[in-house]
Amino acid sequence: MVAVNYVGEELWSYFNAPWEKRVDLAWQLMEIAEQLTNNDFEFALYLLDVSFDNFAVGPRDGKVIIVDAENVLVADKRLIKQNKPENWDVWYESKFDDCDKEACLSFSKEILCARVTVDHNYYAVCQNLLSRHATWRGTSGGLLHDPPDEIAKDGRLEALLDECANPKKRYGRFQAAKELREYLAQLSNNVR
Repeated sequence: MVAVNYVGEELWSYFNAPWEKRVDLAWQLMEIAEQLTNNDFEFALYLLDVSFDNFAVGPRDGKVIIVDAENVLVADKRLIKQNKPENWDVWYESKFDDCDKEACLSFSKEILCARVTVDHNYYAVCQNLLSRHATWRGTSGGLLHDPPDEIAKDGRLEALLDECANPKKRYGRFQAAKELREYLAQLSNNVR
């Protein structure tokens, strides 16, 4: 027996939604990445399979929901702090992997379970869902493709997405993810 619950359309169905809706969904995805990484429980939940079909959007409230969580790594940050494995307090930056396939991520389970500060969820969301590196079902450009002219000309969004997906500066993804969350919140408030 299998029980199935309809929670809404998969995120993919919003790929060509109006810009305002895509901005709101992108902000929610970045908030999910933050909540799964940093929370009061001191458990990090790292999404190892991030693609458009692993998320849905609630039909009533428009909230993004994780619908496929079979590939999640749980790291106990309290235990890491207690056991202090080698480099436990050194920030870990996931390496960008331009592997030319859908839902591409590179990671080390051993490192994710041995560090307190990790950027994996930001990397996964930016690379596989939001940035120009995201590819899915023959398309590319991510959820935030084709922004309005004033936002495209400004260049800030593209720069933040690029730094979040493929950082050029040391610890650049951490800062870019923070700024991207703030910028998307600002854009969402401006279009409501």
